[in-house]
Amino acid sequence: MSDAVRVGFVGTGRMATALAGGLASSGFCSSDSIVGSDVVSAAADAFSESTGGSVVGSNSEVAGCSDVIVLAIKPQQMSEVLGELAAVVTPDHLVVSIAAGITLSTLADALGSSTRLVRVMPNTPCLVGISASAFAPGPAATDADADLVARLLETVGVALPVSEELIDAVTGLSGSGPAYIYEVIEGLVAGGVSCGLSREVALQLAAQTVKGAAEMVLSTGESPEALRDAVASPGGTTIAGLAELERLGLRGVLVSAVEAATRRSRELGAE
Repeated sequence: MSDAVRVGFVGTGRMATALAGGLASSGFCSSDSIVGSDVVSAAADAFSESTGGSVVGSNSEVAGCSDVIVLAIKPQQMSEVLGELAAVVTPDHLVVSIAAGITLSTLADALGSSTRLVRVMPNTPCLVGISASAFAPGPAATDADADLVARLLETVGVALPVSEELIDAVTGLSGSGPAYIYEVIEGLVAGGVSCGLSREVALQLAAQTVKGAAEMVLSTGESPEALRDAVASPGGTTIAGLAELERLGLRGVLVSAVEAATRRSRELGAE
């Protein structure tokens, strides 16, 4: 990717900083081509220090020196920010939103129907370069725009195209999913401690087990069901543990969690 592509971030929190860092470290663009703005000066300073990008005093200034504008703000801030940007966004800009629940139609209503828009849902593991992201281009976005966003997101993980009506489901699954996995890890740790392990040892074993199991799914191409059955010998320890998970309804709980987060994402968009 040419250094000529300039990427600006409206909002310079941890997600924006991780994305900007991925762009610079991967060679997608140089740090000189990255700019950000934030009402919280500490966040802006951390963004600049971490990525090498520059910081400007207003969102309008970000637009003025960017080809791609990434809206990395909370959904509750979007209306005000869009009002600031409406007068300065041009047909030359590609606008990418990572705000949960904010629809492409909401963005288009504020910025104009001809604005090239892409809605994205990343997740926090982008902070360590293994994000699971999905994106949905708007009607005015081109194939080249979608390709550019995919490559931008791939600097910090994987990126999958979906239709916009599925972005809320992505939010409920991978957007919120890391928090569910942290609950699983904490539960495994508590179980290990109750059986005599120190918390430090239990935490290392649990986290590495989750990491390894995920890598097995991704690298072998086998289904989770097949991989699970390969661990569970008849009459063995794993079967006993799985029977308890089934009795307590773990799978149903996870399904309900994804559904609840998906509903909340839709509610945020309606608000």
